Amino acid sequence: MSGSRAEAEEKVGSRQRLQVNEYKENQNIAYVSLRPVQTTVLGKTAKVYLVPFSLSSYKPDQLKRSKSLLDKNSNNEVACKKCKKAEIKKTCRRILTPKMEATSSKAESTLQKSSLDVHAESNKWQYKSTSDTVILSADTESSQDGDSDEGTTPGMDDFSGLSPYEKKRLKNISENANFFASLQLSESAARLREMIKKRQPPESKRKKPKKKENETGCRRSMRLLKVDPSGVSLPATPTQPILVADENPLLPPGPLEMTSENRDDNSELFKGFLQTWAEVSKTRSKNTEKELSSIKSYKANLNGMIISEDTVYKVTKGPIFSMAFHPSEIRTLVAAGARSGQVGLWDLTHQPKEDGVHIFQPHSQPVSCLYFSPANPAHLLSLSYDGTLRCGDFSRAVFEEVYRDERSSFSSFDFLAEDASTLIVGHWDGSMSLVDRRTPGTSCEKLINSSLSKIRTVHVHPVHRQYFITAGLRDIHIYDARFLNRSRIKPLISLTEHTKSIASAYFSPLTGNRVVTTCADCKLRIFDSSCISSKIPLLTTIRHNTITGRWLTRFQAVWDPKQEDCIIVGSMAHPRRVEIFHERGKWVHSFLGGECLASVCSINAMHPTRYILAGARD
Repeated sequence: MSGSRAEAEEKVGSRQRLQVNEYKENQNIAYVSLRPVQTTVLGKTAKVYLVPFSLSSYKPDQLKRSKSLLDKNSNNEVACKKCKKAEIKKTCRRILTPKMEATSSKAESTLQKSSLDVHAESNKWQYKSTSDTVILSADTESSQDGDSDEGTTPGMDDFSGLSPYEKKRLKNISENANFFASLQLSESAARLREMIKKRQPPESKRKKPKKKENETGCRRSMRLLKVDPSGVSLPATPTQPILVADENPLLPPGPLEMTSENRDDNSELFKGFLQTWAEVSKTRSKNTEKELSSIKSYKANLNGMIISEDTVYKVTKGPIFSMAFHPSEIRTLVAAGARSGQVGLWDLTHQPKEDGVHIFQPHSQPVSCLYFSPANPAHLLSLSYDGTLRCGDFSRAVFEEVYRDERSSFSSFDFLAEDASTLIVGHWDGSMSLVDRRTPGTSCEKLINSSLSKIRTVHVHPVHRQYFITAGLRDIHIYDARFLNRSRIKPLISLTEHTKSIASAYFSPLTGNRVVTTCADCKLRIFDSSCISSKIPLLTTIRHNTITGRWLTRFQAVWDPKQEDCIIVGSMAHPRRVEIFHERGKWVHSFLGGECLASVCSINAMHPTRYILAGARD
């Protein structure tokens, strides 16, 4: 009984030792699992051999025999395990599939990394389990040391605690890792990187040719070297200042002959033209006071006015800045001043119309104001930006110089006396000049500094000629010519209703009881100037587009000399037109020309006695 019991205990002990060794082998396997694996740590049972002995009959060799017996049994167990592991390894190699062999290097590296992580984790759990277990047998220690030193794949008996799927999966992972490690892909990739590296070509430095000491140089011109044939250097040539030609040179002072720019001076056509102007100027229109016609009859006369191709012609070169009608009732004569300084004269009764146009050049800069003399219609006075005021005498065919100031630029003028002997001239810098034509020379009598920074137009009252009105940048001033003795005068009346730049201001032609102004705020204003006192009231404001832009001449609303309660002004509306308004703000008439009036008429003038309108376009 005791013998059979000892054999049973020995079998149970051997099973327990195998189970313990199986757990250790499973912990050393490298695998990656998507779910936690439940394992059971089995306690290790020490195998104790009981040998009876007594102290009296003690022999040291007895314990040595038992110890040698233990060593023999343990060695047999390790040898059996090694044989089983070798057989499993051969079987796994035979079942490798082609799909495993074609796995990429990327999968290899991933598997290696995962195997290392799992191995580290298994070791961690192993140390934790072994620390809690008490090893009482020398046989278990020896079997565990043998298994840890051996890094091979465990046998099929070692997977008894796992499912068939887990066993196959772990086996495939270990075999793939070993296979990709045998391919040595990382070393091959490193060799390819070294082969791909570009080799920079060595910098080749160009060798400069050595100059020969006795070599003759290139021949050079002595003129370019600035030396004479003997080898002596020539003196430096003095540099002459470069003269920049003025675009608009001033014309010489003094009278200028009337030389036509588009006709021969000796031609009979030009001589007949001068003779016609002289004869027409002798016949003056009678100054008979007549009452204003009614608006109804006035509209009827305007409706009878038409425009045709025969009455359209280019008189000057460039845009027109000023225009005037000759007061003759026999022939239709028009004068126009251009930006180029030209003055064009057109006789509309002469046919063909090309032969009735004559162009002169009395100025070098834009002609901003033109008037026929009220005392002698054969005299045409023109004022220019170049600082000159000239009088064209058609009877003598000469342009006389009335006033000259090269330091200033003139903007406008008007006659202070009915006989045109005295004039008031406005400057662009805000000053004014009083000119007396009876005084010899071309200087002014007085130079007055006004409170305006700029003067655009000057106009004299038709009845009380001591008053004149000036249009400045933002203000309208009315002055009394009798108090022009002081250096800086103050205006009698100042109109400050305008919010933007002012283009013009004119008294009504017959009585002077109204003043019309043109402003860039798209408004035409009419004031009551019947009683010139400290202030003149505003009567009417007419909405009208006055924005002409940079390249067009600015609009200037003027009175009709025959109907002083109506004003004439250009328009930006389409189709192009010239409009007439009543002083109360009502629209009266629009001149539509169709194809003959295809551009904007900025400057307009009405004949003093006849129903003839002249419009200038750019």
